[in-house]
Amino acid sequence: MGRPRVQFNPESIKGCMKKHLLPILTISGVVGGVVLGLILRYVRTDTWSKREIMYVGYIGELFLRALKALIIPLIVSSLVSAIGSLDLSLSTKIGLRAVGYYMTTTVSAVILGIILVVSIHPGQGDDEGITRVGAGRNITTVDLLMDLVRNIFPPNLVQASFETYRTKLVPPKLDVNDTRYAYLMEKYNLTEGELPPKEEWDIEGEYTAALNIMGMVMFATALGLSLSRLGHKGKPLLDVFQSLSDASMVITSWLIWISPLGILFLVAAMMLEMEDFSVMLGQLGRYFCTVLLGIFIHGFIILPSIYTVLTRKLPFRFLANMFQAYITAFATASSSGTLPVTFQCLEEKNNIDPRVTRFVIPIGATINMDGTALYEAVAAIFISQVRAIPLSIGQIIAVSITATAAAIGAAGIPQAGLVTMVMVLDVVGLPAEDVTLIIAVDWLLDRFRTMINVLGDSIGAGLVYELSKKELEQLGNVNANGDVERPSNEINMDALESSKM
Repeated sequence: MGRPRVQFNPESIKGCMKKHLLPILTISGVVGGVVLGLILRYVRTDTWSKREIMYVGYIGELFLRALKALIIPLIVSSLVSAIGSLDLSLSTKIGLRAVGYYMTTTVSAVILGIILVVSIHPGQGDDEGITRVGAGRNITTVDLLMDLVRNIFPPNLVQASFETYRTKLVPPKLDVNDTRYAYLMEKYNLTEGELPPKEEWDIEGEYTAALNIMGMVMFATALGLSLSRLGHKGKPLLDVFQSLSDASMVITSWLIWISPLGILFLVAAMMLEMEDFSVMLGQLGRYFCTVLLGIFIHGFIILPSIYTVLTRKLPFRFLANMFQAYITAFATASSSGTLPVTFQCLEEKNNIDPRVTRFVIPIGATINMDGTALYEAVAAIFISQVRAIPLSIGQIIAVSITATAAAIGAAGIPQAGLVTMVMVLDVVGLPAEDVTLIIAVDWLLDRFRTMINVLGDSIGAGLVYELSKKELEQLGNVNANGDVERPSNEINMDALESSKM
């Protein structure tokens, strides 16, 4: 008998190509961006100016701006529609499961980072390639923490859509004849011209151009809970937010198909922005590899293991279906900017219930920053090693706690972790200016840790969905059109009236 002939089915090949066309195009965009960037970088001897780099990355910038334009409508409409369509008790359960997962993974990321940096000691040796770049922001840990809470309660929702409040410390203008001058000189034993500690500086407030995502999440959560409580009275407004959420997802699907082109030019511009590959040698190189090792252990061993243990399912297909979100996160360096793509991958490729994704993912993009938490713990101890400042067990524990809090408060925007790093450095007695020691490689690390932030959010959504399946089935399923079939969820007015009597 001869060997059976292999028959190729053109339709199956066509279907396979159609299914995997977008990932193939996305990978091609990344590879093409690297190749284009390297060619442009070495085709001329002189350096590229910032304006020329802007021209190269212009198409990528347009793609990124289009993604960011969807952040507010997606976050607000998704949270309101998801929470409003769920029973209050189920909303609480899903919320507690999500927050429990976020806290567990964030703490584990910090612990992993500390173990690696203490074991590898990347900061020991000569200061090879480490120089300060720019200046740190004058701020105290207390002010940063208070600003985080202030931004949860924005006084103006319109302003919160494009500005974030922050405290600004101004050096006091002291007059020799001023009684305050004499008091501070005596209290702190200051010499003439020496400034007092930052706690004695003048306090001012200012708004900076950045989306106040924590404030928007708080407002959307409160509105969703109130609409769920109103029942049939709140249904018309709930339907508006549901329609807005669905329309935003349609726009997202359009943007995803142009993402390979945008990613190509974003990556090419990124390659041109690199000042010198030599900074990857020496201490900064060891620091870079330490953070990268921690990120990949956490993202591809610890998080999948948690998913497997709790769901009894292998995570490989789930993770592969999120590939588009990972690449977008790497190219944009923004977990908030990647939200539209994350939604699309979870709902259309992994078939996660929209009521879960649209509840869990916006909150995760706000408070779940595993990559940032790991990076901040490693960076603080690395800088102390560079400065030859030994840390006690108590200080290392303090670093872990502060890094966890700093990661929760970090905004989902490029290099937001550098701002909250001030809190972690303050714990070990290092000046805020030392943040600038790691800027040379932070731009690249920021992209890798954003990938892990998005991966952690995605696994969290899948995990919460698996744990909440039974309760969701009792409330109704998602129909074939992708619309959530919600129960009437009406309030029993007779029972309400009798309860008031």
